[in-house]
Amino acid sequence: MIFWWIVKIALWALAGFIASNIMRSSLSVVWNVVLGLIGGVIGSFLAGLVGISSTNTLGSIIISVLGSCLVIYLARIILPRIKH
Repeated sequence: MIFWWIVKIALWALAGFIASNIMRSSLSVVWNVVLGLIGGVIGSFLAGLVGISSTNTLGSIIISVLGSCLVIYLARIILPRIKH
């Protein structure tokens, strides 16, 4: 169980890095990981709401990247003074 959470957190951090490259975010690595963690949780939640679930690592990364992109987009709208 604990190993599953460690893998999930690592995937969400990877998703934050990928999303920052897609969204061309110039935030620090720490912020990218934090946004990736938040985005991974939000992406998984929203995917569950529409009935999508990932059964493998690639699916989890895709859902997390989409959630992270959404979080970066919302951060740009809500916090316009932060350098993106």
